[in-house]
Amino acid sequence: MINEEGINVDAYIPRKCSATNQLITAKDHASVQFNVGLVDENGVYTGDYKSVAFAGFQRKKGATDQALNRIMLKENILREKGIETEESKKRVR
Repeated sequence: MINEEGINVDAYIPRKCSATNQLITAKDHASVQFNVGLVDENGVYTGDYKSVAFAGFQRKKGATDQALNRIMLKENILREKGIETEESKKRVR
Protein backbone atom coordinates (compact mmCIF):
# COMPACT_ATOMS: atom_id res chain seq x y z
CA MET A 1 0.00 0.00 0.00
CA ILE A 2 1.23 3.51 -0.81
CA ASN A 3 0.49 6.37 1.57
CA GLU A 4 -0.44 9.94 0.64
CA GLU A 5 3.22 10.95 0.32
CA GLY A 6 3.90 8.20 -2.25
CA ILE A 7 5.94 6.02 0.12
CA ASN A 8 5.46 2.25 0.12
CA VAL A 9 4.33 1.27 3.63
CA ASP A 10 3.66 -2.46 3.20
CA ALA A 11 5.05 -4.64 5.96
CA TYR A 12 5.95 -7.44 3.55
CA ILE A 13 6.91 -7.12 -0.10
CA PRO A 14 7.16 -10.52 -1.80
CA ARG A 15 10.18 -11.27 -3.97
CA LYS A 16 10.30 -13.11 -7.27
CA CYS A 17 12.79 -15.79 -8.23
CA SER A 18 15.17 -14.34 -10.83
CA ALA A 19 15.36 -17.67 -12.65
CA THR A 20 11.69 -18.68 -12.80
CA ASN A 21 9.75 -15.47 -12.03
CA GLN A 22 7.71 -17.32 -9.40
CA LEU A 23 6.89 -15.61 -6.12
CA ILE A 24 9.11 -16.51 -3.19
CA THR A 25 6.86 -17.12 -0.22
CA ALA A 26 7.58 -15.88 3.28
CA LYS A 27 7.97 -19.48 4.47
CA ASP A 28 10.64 -20.35 1.89
CA HIS A 29 13.62 -20.37 4.25
CA ALA A 30 15.93 -21.91 1.66
CA SER A 31 15.64 -18.92 -0.68
CA VAL A 32 18.51 -16.46 -1.04
CA GLN A 33 18.98 -12.94 -2.32
CA PHE A 34 22.34 -11.38 -2.97
CA ASN A 35 23.90 -8.45 -4.80
CA VAL A 36 26.40 -8.79 -7.63
CA GLY A 37 28.73 -5.80 -7.72
CA LEU A 38 29.29 -4.03 -11.04
CA VAL A 39 32.81 -3.12 -12.15
CA ASP A 40 34.18 -0.74 -14.78
CA GLU A 41 36.48 -1.68 -17.66
CA ASN A 42 39.48 -1.69 -15.28
CA GLY A 43 37.81 -4.11 -12.88
CA VAL A 44 37.17 -1.50 -10.17
CA TYR A 45 33.89 -1.66 -8.24
CA THR A 46 31.61 1.22 -9.27
CA GLY A 47 29.31 1.20 -6.24
CA ASP A 48 26.38 -0.17 -8.26
CA TYR A 49 25.01 -3.68 -8.00
CA LYS A 50 22.42 -6.04 -9.46
CA SER A 51 20.14 -7.86 -7.00
CA VAL A 52 19.39 -11.51 -7.69
CA ALA A 53 16.97 -13.77 -5.77
CA PHE A 54 16.55 -17.53 -6.04
CA ALA A 55 13.77 -19.68 -4.62
CA GLY A 56 14.59 -22.66 -2.42
CA PHE A 57 13.33 -25.24 -4.91
CA GLN A 58 15.66 -23.79 -7.56
CA ARG A 59 18.59 -24.17 -5.19
CA LYS A 60 17.52 -27.71 -4.26
CA LYS A 61 17.61 -28.69 -7.95
CA GLY A 62 21.17 -27.38 -8.16
CA ALA A 63 20.31 -25.04 -11.02
CA THR A 64 21.18 -21.78 -9.33
CA ASP A 65 24.72 -21.40 -10.68
CA GLN A 66 23.60 -22.01 -14.27
CA ALA A 67 20.68 -19.58 -13.83
CA LEU A 68 23.01 -16.93 -12.37
CA ASN A 69 25.36 -17.25 -15.35
CA ARG A 70 22.42 -16.99 -17.77
CA ILE A 71 21.09 -13.87 -16.03
CA MET A 72 24.50 -12.18 -15.91
CA LEU A 73 25.11 -12.94 -19.62
CA LYS A 74 21.70 -11.51 -20.48
CA GLU A 75 22.44 -8.31 -18.51
CA ASN A 76 25.90 -8.02 -20.17
CA ILE A 77 27.61 -8.20 -16.78
CA LEU A 78 29.44 -11.41 -17.67
CA ARG A 79 30.86 -12.33 -21.05
CA GLU A 80 31.26 -15.75 -22.52
CA LYS A 81 34.67 -17.36 -22.31
CA GLY A 82 36.58 -17.24 -25.56
CA ILE A 83 34.85 -14.16 -26.96
CA GLU A 84 37.38 -11.39 -27.38
CA THR A 85 36.49 -7.73 -27.40
CA GLU A 86 38.60 -4.89 -28.77
CA GLU A 87 39.43 -3.89 -25.19
CA SER A 88 40.72 -7.36 -24.28
CA LYS A 89 42.85 -7.49 -27.44
CA LYS A 90 44.53 -4.19 -26.47
CA ARG A 91 45.39 -5.50 -22.99
CA VAL A 92 47.11 -8.61 -24.36
CA ARG A 93 49.41 -6.72 -26.75
